Amino acid sequence: MNFSEIKEFLDIKFDEFNRPSFIESDPIQIPHKFSKKEDIEISAFLAAQIAWGKRSMIIRNAEKMMSVMQNSPYDFLMNSSQKDLEKISKIGHRTLMNEDFIYFVKSLKNIYEKHAGLENVFTQGYKKDNSIYSSINHFRNIFFELQPLERTKKHIANVENNSASKRINMFLMWLVRNDKRGVHFGLWKNIPTSDLKLPLDIHSGNTARALGILQRTQNDWKAVCEVTENLKKFDSADPVKYDFALFGLGVFENFSKIAGKV
Repeated sequence: MNFSEIKEFLDIKFDEFNRPSFIESDPIQIPHKFSKKEDIEISAFLAAQIAWGKRSMIIRNAEKMMSVMQNSPYDFLMNSSQKDLEKISKIGHRTLMNEDFIYFVKSLKNIYEKHAGLENVFTQGYKKDNSIYSSINHFRNIFFELQPLERTKKHIANVENNSASKRINMFLMWLVRNDKRGVHFGLWKNIPTSDLKLPLDIHSGNTARALGILQRTQNDWKAVCEVTENLKKFDSADPVKYDFALFGLGVFENFSKIAGKV
């Protein structure tokens, strides 16, 4: 396919998948259970950070987290005692264990108490040089200022190590992008949608390669930048909207394998 054909194809698939029905089978359904800004932010962050593996398992374990937080994440953060945290058990998602989740709760509380919340932390980082790279890096430094267990650090992507940072990029997409279709929230106004990076994973990566808009073979930060720059050629104001198309084609239509047989 040539440039115009790829754009037309992705636009059609974007329109097909960027609909409220997408919420039903996606972890983004977790923050959609809330209306308070802080509850949406916290639940979105936690759901996004365990978004690897089967989506049904991700949703089930994110719901478990919300239940432990009494379905009021912000209130739980701000008012839970050390004894409350010590009672937390059976919060496991693959390699994320109870102690990791407890650190997440403590760190998020610190962010809202000492750093004016998640939006402020990510925005401060972005404003350093108007880049998502700096936004993510700044957030990670703040998130781990409470001296976590070494094992916990692996659960937050490190862009300085060339990580694709899929889960944080997805979280940012959820909070920043306003799709006007009721899927993404558009709550954060100080980070431009045009600067967001694609939450690259195996599905979107394989689809992008099959379409010829990603040449790099590794799913790392360099690949994220490459594919996002190519998506900007299709829509410079909202390049990550094509995540719906790339992810949907990969998960629901097995596009890369089909394309490889053509």
